[in-house]
Amino acid sequence: MSPEQYYDQRIITLSALETRLLRRKKTLAYMRLAGIILIIATLYFSGTLGWAATVPLAALLLAAFIRIVYKDLANKEALSYTALLLTINKNELKALRHEYFQFDDGSRHLSKDHLYANDMDIFGHASLFQLINRTVSEMGSLQLAQWLQVPASKLSIYERQAAIKELAEKITWTQELRGLGERSAIKLQTRDNLQQWMQDPPSFSQFKHWHWLRYFLPVVSVSVTIATIFGFLPLNIFYWTMLLMALVAFPLEKKIGLVHTRLSSMAAQLQSLSASIHSIENEKFSSPLLQQMQAGFRDTDKVASLQLKKLNKILDRLDLRFNLLLVFPINLLFLWNLQQVLALDKWKKDNDERLTNWFNLLGSFEALASLATIHFNNSAWTFPRLHETHFYIDANNMGHPLIPAGKRVNNDISIQQRSSILLVTGSNMAGKSTYLRSVGINVVLAMAGAPVCANSFELSPVQLVSSMRIADNLEESTSTFYAELKKLKTIIDMVNNGEKVFILLDEILRGTNSMDRHTGSKALIKQLLEKEAAAIIATHDVELAALEQVHTPHIHNVHFDVQVEDDELYFDYKLKEGVCKSMNASILMKKIGIDL
Repeated sequence: MSPEQYYDQRIITLSALETRLLRRKKTLAYMRLAGIILIIATLYFSGTLGWAATVPLAALLLAAFIRIVYKDLANKEALSYTALLLTINKNELKALRHEYFQFDDGSRHLSKDHLYANDMDIFGHASLFQLINRTVSEMGSLQLAQWLQVPASKLSIYERQAAIKELAEKITWTQELRGLGERSAIKLQTRDNLQQWMQDPPSFSQFKHWHWLRYFLPVVSVSVTIATIFGFLPLNIFYWTMLLMALVAFPLEKKIGLVHTRLSSMAAQLQSLSASIHSIENEKFSSPLLQQMQAGFRDTDKVASLQLKKLNKILDRLDLRFNLLLVFPINLLFLWNLQQVLALDKWKKDNDERLTNWFNLLGSFEALASLATIHFNNSAWTFPRLHETHFYIDANNMGHPLIPAGKRVNNDISIQQRSSILLVTGSNMAGKSTYLRSVGINVVLAMAGAPVCANSFELSPVQLVSSMRIADNLEESTSTFYAELKKLKTIIDMVNNGEKVFILLDEILRGTNSMDRHTGSKALIKQLLEKEAAAIIATHDVELAALEQVHTPHIHNVHFDVQVEDDELYFDYKLKEGVCKSMNASILMKKIGIDL
């Protein structure tokens, strides 16, 4: 089944389910109304029926009504979840048409000083991140961003590849995981706030006598209350007991309120976290990485989802302090609010070292699920093989993933030794920069463990570094030329330090005069070769192509050209051997009105 067929079928199935849930919603609404009418009628005719019949009947009707209410709430939740899944599948159909702008573009992750992210369009509108991102939580978004910015080790790449392949076969499950997360997207601030609360000293359990007073005092208050009801104790004993309980319970309310307010704002996200983790815990995985990550949610007898569910139940019980009808009796009888914050202190102690890991593991699952979706949507893409020795790259029919398949022109690349420079010449708009970005963005995907847009792709593990899109900085009073020099210095330092880098340069030293640019470019190329660096350099300076004769076989000339017919330009965007002979700048200048 193709991706289009799968998403179409899912939409049909989910739409039918949504219709059934909507019908059930209407039925349950009528049943709730009927239940209320029956309860009122039973009470109204209590005189005729007699209390012996009225009380059991009313209790039975009330129990049935409560059951209907819970069924209605569950149906509403299922309806909301189904709507989310429908949206997910409709968005994927759009993505197959290269309409992926509904996904987060990750702009907040971009660092202006990153080695390649700005040049390769990793973040921002119409970026690689926006193309592949299917994460829901902020931890997932951050994890995916880190994988695209930091090359992984050889072992990690192969582990991720196996995990991505497996998750692509579980595309329905990955969608369900997304749907669970989208009900209340989890924020990094929630993770950090919860971790800070975990590190704070216990709120109440530091007073060691609470461990017996919390049980002793409620036993006394309940016993006195029962004894008073049955006439074994006078009312004044009951009043004094309730006063004592009030003196214990209510002075604690301010401190309890601070804890409750702090945690209740996270309750919805904690429920989302618990549901997502529960889904992961109950899925069967075969790849080692997924099994290892899944095991991170289990610690002997403590299961992450159950622990989070327990925390949510404590917070739900603590919410009763807002119920004006119950707050006074349950506090006077049971020290209810105190019992819950003491339970929170115990929960902290039991889960102190594991909480942050749960958040981060979920983020990693979401990042892998994102890459699995891209693999599912682009079955023609391939998973790279890693070469043993540096430097090596060989790709067949490689294209730029951000260009729609119908417009994409694919090319090859092959560099199979250190101290190698591929020198790309060509006319304006012929495809030099796009070629460099096609190579670079696929290297980024490969080093993240993701599939790449090529028929075959082999690469030695490497750090990509580029200098292509240089801009001045008014805030730092930095000119374009100086900004480029700073970037080149970073590259030269890495090369001098013997780091395994792959360099992409577009129009070196463009901010200075042609003589200095030519001289500087020759010197840089010579230095890169002396340090055994590997690079692709795109340039308009065709005189640099003569260096191939001096540095054979370390420099290899390739080009993109243009065909001109009746002052019209035609580009095929295909990489060819040798030096470009056709230039188009004069034609373009004439077209805008410059008389030559």
